[in-house]
Amino acid sequence: MTFDAKMHIDEGTATIRLSGELDGRSAPRLNLLISDAVTAQVRRLVLLVSDVTYMSSAGIRCLLFAHQKLPRGAEIVLVGTRQEVAETIRMTGFDRTVVMQESVERESAEA
Repeated sequence: MTFDAKMHIDEGTATIRLSGELDGRSAPRLNLLISDAVTAQVRRLVLLVSDVTYMSSAGIRCLLFAHQKLPRGAEIVLVGTRQEVAETIRMTGFDRTVVMQESVERESAEA
């Protein structure tokens, strides 16, 4: 499946909608968007991942990259994580660093 990523930044929150397989070939694209979000000095990164069908270790490294580059205390939220992708995140222990939720909270949806 083809990977796609689109970002919108509003009031200190970067929202990136992802679809397809997040692997070694697609990870650089996500890292570029994360770098753009860091440059924009966002305090919250929301990844809409309900259409991500697969996440390899390269995808986990993208999450780690975001965690390292965003300012201290910035929140990383994964919304709509499929069970198989969530399991990959849990196996690495990274679920203790990011917030995983079923849907966008009301305040995020209004942004």
